[in-house]
Amino acid sequence: MTAVCPSGVGPAGATVGSSRGSGAGSTGGQDRRYARWSRQDSSDIATDDEGVPARQLTPLERLNLDMCQDDRVVRELTVGRRIGFYKVRGEIGCGNFSHVKLGIHALTNDKVAIKILDKTKLDQKTQRLLSREISSMERLHHPNIIRLYEVVETLSRLHLVMEYAGGGELYTKISMEGKLSDIDSKIVFSQILSAVKHMHDNSIIHRDLKAENVFYTCSTCVKVGDFGFSTLSRRDETLNTFCGSPPYAAPELFRDEHYLGVFVDIWALGVMLFFMVTGTMPFRADTVAKLKRCILEGAYVLPSWVQEPCQRLIRGILQPQPSDRCSVEQMMGCEWLLPIDFPRAMEPFKLDPSYLAESTPSELEEDEAEVREALEILGITPEHILNNQGKDCRSSVTGVYRILLHRAHKRRAVESMPVVTHVVGSTVSKKDRLKAYHSLRHTSKLCVIL
Repeated sequence: MTAVCPSGVGPAGATVGSSRGSGAGSTGGQDRRYARWSRQDSSDIATDDEGVPARQLTPLERLNLDMCQDDRVVRELTVGRRIGFYKVRGEIGCGNFSHVKLGIHALTNDKVAIKILDKTKLDQKTQRLLSREISSMERLHHPNIIRLYEVVETLSRLHLVMEYAGGGELYTKISMEGKLSDIDSKIVFSQILSAVKHMHDNSIIHRDLKAENVFYTCSTCVKVGDFGFSTLSRRDETLNTFCGSPPYAAPELFRDEHYLGVFVDIWALGVMLFFMVTGTMPFRADTVAKLKRCILEGAYVLPSWVQEPCQRLIRGILQPQPSDRCSVEQMMGCEWLLPIDFPRAMEPFKLDPSYLAESTPSELEEDEAEVREALEILGITPEHILNNQGKDCRSSVTGVYRILLHRAHKRRAVESMPVVTHVVGSTVSKKDRLKAYHSLRHTSKLCVIL
């Protein structure tokens, strides 16, 4: 009889609920446990000794079988072209401690972004930052914040599997096409502003807000990502770590030993808004020392063609004294953003799928019932889900669940765009917007922690 990889067993003998060790699967034929497997394509229908057709393998069983016996898949696992249930493709970004690659989930075919960190280079400080990054992303439920799906660990690397934003960085868009139009600036900034409000309402300080960390998912939707420097902090709690990008750094980061995180994020919003509407940075210099002097002096010039309501907003944000800066609520109510109906935070959703196995169909919301059905079609049974308890984001079952739940949310239009109730046509041509960019000399690629 042709053996079938048990549905509760994953690659290299690991349980399906675990993501660990999947990068070092056993080669087909070398492990006695798999010696009886046929070399037929895993999508074939299994038959018993008398040739009677047996049930067809589920997608999960086929994937487990391929990860154990298919030479090509095993080779990809060995060389890092597959991590857990994800096919790894080309690089799409890099940071100080990591690089980001495109991934494709082998069961759902969804594209993801995989942030890869070398465990051998993670000191205690970096490990604390990584832990905060994971907890921050899991604490937030907002349509304009990048979601975390899964954490996959191998012997040498950690992989954060996140939502993929295929439209690229806000920084790249402005660098290539010039400043945004007035209406596009309103649409993009309102989404960022709403996301930051949600962070602060949940006591999370981002500490690295910049155009490089804002990503387009489509032409009108952006998401804030990269929570690598984020921290949990009350509004009145002072912080003392200088981190982030110097061009976006608030004066108090250079001037004081302690600072309030909320005001630092607000300053960075002002710098980002300036960049969006002018195509240049407000504070530019050849060295960090000169840049520091510019920021402490508050020396910047707003072009006269920037609309007066927008100029007032920027001036209200870029105040040297933290307490003088506009609050997020004041920004949302300012004249420049009056035509905008802001996106809203989502109702908190469950990050662990265990409730799906413990609930009756009548107890589930429409999205949840849809996800449970999709999981069953893939071959992920209630037994898989129950055996998955306690593994949080470090589980392939949880990863599939979160991807499918996010897909259902998007289909239900939870991720609604900001509504513009009054559109004012832009009179600035693309050629003029590109002219504004030519004067940009200092970018914000440098990101440090001291």
